[in-house]
Amino acid sequence: MAFNGHYELQTQENFVPFMKAIGLSDDLIEKGKDKKSTSEIVETGDHFKITVTTGSRVLINEFTIGQETEVDSPTGEKAVINREGNNKLVAKIKNITSVTEVTGDQLVNAMTVGDIVYKRISKRVS
Repeated sequence: MAFNGHYELQTQENFVPFMKAIGLSDDLIEKGKDKKSTSEIVETGDHFKITVTTGSRVLINEFTIGQETEVDSPTGEKAVINREGNNKLVAKIKNITSVTEVTGDQLVNAMTVGDIVYKRISKRVS
């Protein structure tokens, strides 16, 4: 269960250009750009529950590997999330590709739209 744990966001790259590319308003981008988030991932076989807390907002996504699911995301689309090896999840949501990988005590999420890559690096805290 490589993903199980609590993670705190350490750094992020290309937040503003990515959010503009997916159509978020400048006001929402400005409000969110400096907020830190924490994530809790519970992995039970092929079932995942991911809870992300940013300020007072709590976002919960539950899914089973390989099955279409509605994902609470900026675009609010359905997605199929697949596993590559034991430590990588890959999702295609509309025109966004999301790759989440656990390496040591880091959780790295890279979301790509066009040629813009928004990268988030979080550190496992428990």
